[in-house]
Amino acid sequence: MLKIGIAADHAGYSQKELLKKKLEGEQYQLIDYGAYGVDPDDDYPDVVSPLAKALSKGEIQKGIAICGSGVGVSIAANKFNGVRAALITETYSAHQGVEHDDMNMLCLGARVIGSELIFEITKTFLKAQFEDEERFRRRLNKTLALENKHKKL
Repeated sequence: MLKIGIAADHAGYSQKELLKKKLEGEQYQLIDYGAYGVDPDDDYPDVVSPLAKALSKGEIQKGIAICGSGVGVSIAANKFNGVRAALITETYSAHQGVEHDDMNMLCLGARVIGSELIFEITKTFLKAQFEDEERFRRRLNKTLALENKHKKL
């Protein structure tokens, strides 16, 4: 069973809750990393950090982060080693990002796309698997080398 985490700030909270309901009954173990209510004063780095940390440590296999635009959670999540987060707005990139780039965190904009598209993108992301071909491994290894080289300059 795929272990996935989900998190959202106040702007993404209602979409997170709708998505959780739609994912019920699927073959996933879903862990909610917050927010647990609407707090207009919460900040996306604070909510995405526990999710990104869990993904970085291997406690979950994939993550879903939602904020107003999806940009903030994407930027913050990519500060964690091993997290490959991307803002996605359509299904092609949702599977291609996993298949070719081993993307492991999906970032979504609750104020940009609707709940049905969010669900379709999420299903596509969760079903996709990294295509373990030489050219994709080579590119991923180059990306990981950049991450290791620039950890703390």
